[in-house]
Amino acid sequence: MIEYFLANLWQVWAIVAVICLILELSSGDFFIICFSIGAVFAIIASVIGLNFYWQLFVFAIFSLLSVLFVRPVALRWLHKNEPNKPSNADALLGRTGRVTEAISVGGNGYVQIDGDQWKAVSQTDIPVGTSVRVIGRESTIITVETL
Repeated sequence: MIEYFLANLWQVWAIVAVICLILELSSGDFFIICFSIGAVFAIIASVIGLNFYWQLFVFAIFSLLSVLFVRPVALRWLHKNEPNKPSNADALLGRTGRVTEAISVGGNGYVQIDGDQWKAVSQTDIPVGTSVRVIGRESTIITVETL
């Protein structure tokens, strides 16, 4: 059995690469994917016939190079160097939606934005079906104005 694994070590590296990709989906930090890149290069080393220790060395080197060079570029490209990324609720500021339950002055109603219902208040009465823009937020209650 050991002989089979040693002869087909590329399959083990492929499993490592896939597991790292799955784990990366849960973190989204572009760290674990670097090990997946290292595993891909270890697959190549296995296919060309290098022994296990060389494959392990290739895995370690390419994982380290990915952490040092690929990860910063990927983070910079995806996050566009935004120092203060807004949270889900803060990202609503400036978005537009449609009133689904009338909003009265001093009271509240509901606004639908991208399929989500948000409790909303306004300085003016706004009837159902009106398009509005989010101008503020207090906890989970948004402040809107008509467009």
